[in-house]
Amino acid sequence: MTTRHPAYKALDRRSSPVKLTTMAITASLLVSAFTSHCALAKSVSLTSPNKQIVVTLSDDNGQPEYSVEFQGQEVITPSRLGLVFKSLGEFGQGFKIEQSKHSSTENRWQQPWGEQEWIEDNYHQITTTLSNGQYQLKLHFKAFNDGIGFRYELPKQSELDQLVITNELTEFSVPKAEQAQAWWIPARGWNRYEYLYSNTTLDKVTNVHTPLTFKLASGVHMSIHEAALVDYAAMTLNQRRTGKLKADLTPWSDGSLVKTQAGFKTPWRTIQISDNATGLLNSNLILNLNEPNKLGDVSWVEPGKYVGIWWGMHLNENTWGSGEKHGATTSETKRYMDFAAANRFDGVLVEGWNIGWDGSWFHNGDVFSFTQAYADFDLKAVSDYGKEKGVKLIGHHETSGSVTNYRNQMQDAYDLYQKHGVSQIKTGYVADGGGIKRVDENGITRHEWHDGQFMAGEYLHSVKEAAKRHISINTHEPIKDTGLRRTYPNWIAREGARGQEFNAWGTPPNNPSHTTTLAYTRMLSGPMDFTPGIFDLAPKGLDAVNRVQTTLTKQLALYVVLYSPIQMAADLPRNYVERLDAFQFIKDVPTDWSNSVALAGEVGEFVVFARQERNGSSEGKDWYLGAITDDNARDVDVKLDFLTQGVRYRAEIYRDGKDADWRTNPYDYVIESEIVSRDQLLTLSLASSGGTAIRFKALN
Repeated sequence: MTTRHPAYKALDRRSSPVKLTTMAITASLLVSAFTSHCALAKSVSLTSPNKQIVVTLSDDNGQPEYSVEFQGQEVITPSRLGLVFKSLGEFGQGFKIEQSKHSSTENRWQQPWGEQEWIEDNYHQITTTLSNGQYQLKLHFKAFNDGIGFRYELPKQSELDQLVITNELTEFSVPKAEQAQAWWIPARGWNRYEYLYSNTTLDKVTNVHTPLTFKLASGVHMSIHEAALVDYAAMTLNQRRTGKLKADLTPWSDGSLVKTQAGFKTPWRTIQISDNATGLLNSNLILNLNEPNKLGDVSWVEPGKYVGIWWGMHLNENTWGSGEKHGATTSETKRYMDFAAANRFDGVLVEGWNIGWDGSWFHNGDVFSFTQAYADFDLKAVSDYGKEKGVKLIGHHETSGSVTNYRNQMQDAYDLYQKHGVSQIKTGYVADGGGIKRVDENGITRHEWHDGQFMAGEYLHSVKEAAKRHISINTHEPIKDTGLRRTYPNWIAREGARGQEFNAWGTPPNNPSHTTTLAYTRMLSGPMDFTPGIFDLAPKGLDAVNRVQTTLTKQLALYVVLYSPIQMAADLPRNYVERLDAFQFIKDVPTDWSNSVALAGEVGEFVVFARQERNGSSEGKDWYLGAITDDNARDVDVKLDFLTQGVRYRAEIYRDGKDADWRTNPYDYVIESEIVSRDQLLTLSLASSGGTAIRFKALN
């Protein structure tokens, strides 16, 4: 039976209709895929479409538990489920399976922008109603070929209204945790998500953020995260007994976890599963568990590349505040716009234009005005100049975590930007973890976490308000990504990890394995505004502590490996002028793709990505490849079978030279070309913390 998906709205910025096909199948027709004993069964099972993943839900121990098998191996052992409410107690112990409903969906949907234009969304689903004889709780499980998702739903029922969740009992029990290798960053720390990743055995994990990626002794790769985080606290993971990772929700300032009411649904708890590392990179699980676009026509959301008055402040050549070294001046912005126009960049980011940077802004974000400019910056003049040059001004709002001050000015600030043609804003929430400042309805100051329920709502409010004015948001110091870009496509990017700026002043700076780990951890959740493209890798000398620990061609490869629909050429313009031959790749590489495929890699060691441009004029459409490695130099053989059949390509190769080494000779690079086709193999020679970037230009 073919039906129109009820939640479907126009997704494509070109307003192309997409047909969604759903097959509702009764349990009696799913004997080969699902098992259920009876209406009051003690267990129900669910398989993925390819039958590689099996989920079992049981109440045999007097409480709901689930387990997961992959290719016949138990990868999640029986794990507890349930919620605890302040007024009602536990919804878990004593709840029995009352009934289950199975269904199956085959769906294909189109991203208005993204790393993949068309997404296959095929899964089997089971919805189970649990009851303790007085109340009901529903569990929704979906099994895809690349993993599973499950969520809780508390239906509206008599005598239930306003509720406070004091505990989520969800567990992820991993067998032989002492033999599993994990990559993680700590949760509830002062620096939010901005940490270098630790690589330990899984049993050493304490309280950590998600995505949490790990590799079992058998070689199975897994990552635990969540999808569609709306009006709920973010889930961190706290290891109790060895291998038992428990959901640990980020609390409000008063200790409550979630304030809600009957009829709510939690975010999806997700487990991506693959028999190799690249399988995690090729997963669309997180996006598929989010609702379709709610904004309608989003043709105004435009991917692209930009430069910015930004890196100079991190190098202390300029200042955010006013004075002789003030970066955000009218004249300096026009100079950057000239550079952007000459090199086909779409925009110029300007930080430090608005009044407030001279005060104690880090500790008191209430000093910021989002509508008043410094005297040496003319918003109208630079906007008009940009229009003449075909370059957009990219706005910036730093809140310093004073979110009430920001919300009070938000409508006027967004109206001002809209008036001057600003269609993209980088927002910042610089504040220590737990230091977000809100003023409640009684005028009392409260301090919240960036990833608590309150801030989940504040970030989304910003995105929705911006959408009303056809403005896109790039959030820094954000709540983690959970795929909401599908539902709100103007949430175009965010930070949420250690970015390039740590190489200017962080101690220690990002190490050679940082980006090779990000690809398999943070990047599983969605786009990151990492800001690659630094060409002056050691402005204070090769022996300085604060420097970029990569070769130059690794900086080029990051444009392909670390996906974002907006990419910054982050260095100072003068440093690109000195190496125009290498700069050509940054000028050429797109930010919007029709297809992406991870070709090779191991977590924290190396990664090779190939991506095909979305709007190419040629039949073959150009492909781009990025390969990066950690501290270890290596040769990687790459099959070119991702290229289009029957099309010849000129491979424009930017690679490390034979003497390249990030420590001693990071600027040794070679640019060469050769004619290739899909039946060939290339050997990529990557220097220590090196990389290769290739443009495959279609010839016929």
